[in-house]
Amino acid sequence: MAVAQGKEEIIRVDTQLVDVPIAVSSANGMALRGLTKSNFIIYEDGKRQETVDFSTTAAPFEVALVLDTSGSTRNDLHLIQRAAKSFIAGLRPGDRVSIIGYNTSRTSTEAFAVSEILMGLTSDRDILGGAIDDLKTSNGTPYYDSLIQVVEKVFRDKPKDEFRGRRALVALTDGVDSTSAESFATVKEVLGQIGIISFFIKVDTREYFESNLLGDCRAATRFSQAQIRRYYKSFNPKSNMEKAVDFCGLGEFERLAISKKLYEIADTEMNELSKSSGGKVFPVADLSEARNAFKSVADEIGTKYTLGYYPSNDKRDGTYRKIKVDVAGLPKGTTVRAREGYTAPTN
Repeated sequence: MAVAQGKEEIIRVDTQLVDVPIAVSSANGMALRGLTKSNFIIYEDGKRQETVDFSTTAAPFEVALVLDTSGSTRNDLHLIQRAAKSFIAGLRPGDRVSIIGYNTSRTSTEAFAVSEILMGLTSDRDILGGAIDDLKTSNGTPYYDSLIQVVEKVFRDKPKDEFRGRRALVALTDGVDSTSAESFATVKEVLGQIGIISFFIKVDTREYFESNLLGDCRAATRFSQAQIRRYYKSFNPKSNMEKAVDFCGLGEFERLAISKKLYEIADTEMNELSKSSGGKVFPVADLSEARNAFKSVADEIGTKYTLGYYPSNDKRDGTYRKIKVDVAGLPKGTTVRAREGYTAPTN
């Protein structure tokens, strides 16, 4: 018997515990509270799994809050600060938050946008408020870089037991990256590996951006080379960017076409990250609506369940595994949003 227990322990050490955050809503869209482990059935690649861990909606969360202060948002910094403070005030006392913002760094010859962690994870509301007061603005959008920072710095260490499967990214942004060294492909991979829930408050900045895009090319808002490259590669991944190096060589029609495509790419990427993680995108027309959107995100975080299971497929082969969660004993019309899958570890 002792040997059998030992074998079980070894299996559990070597097998990855998969955490699955879940949101459950009634037919009228209201979050369902008070559910138990017996209300959930979880499958991996079509095979039913045994739920070994279950957290209720009362369990605390850790949140990485990314605040995009580039582009059109630079003129409304106070609205961002007010909305962010309201969001933090709406979380529960045990929830912990980290603040990530953008800034402009300068050398003797150039200025460039950077992403900075203004405050690590803490539940101290006064300290978080001070970090929000320290928000600066940037002359570019290092959006992808900031999401990589969430993974590599904010959530670098494994969570304590009470936060396992209960970590979230919350980003206020238009999602149109202009200056990052990292790519979306990398962002998608690393976020999927750690299994955090992604929420986006998507600010519509397109009209403002395009109003400054036209006219004299020397005075207009310019696309970065990374943005132009992203535009052309959206049609042909093997395309080079030589034809688009000279911004002044672009006509107004082509400038608008590039802008439209960049915003479409941003929408697709945000929807992809949120859907695969069990999160959600909250569109807002402008920053004056951000406060209400943040309240919706806080409500979502406060009504999440988390299931944990050891996969019956214990191969460490690096393959992608699909996750499906069904509910039992709940009214007709109940809907579920959950993490959609993960990539198995390799030896």
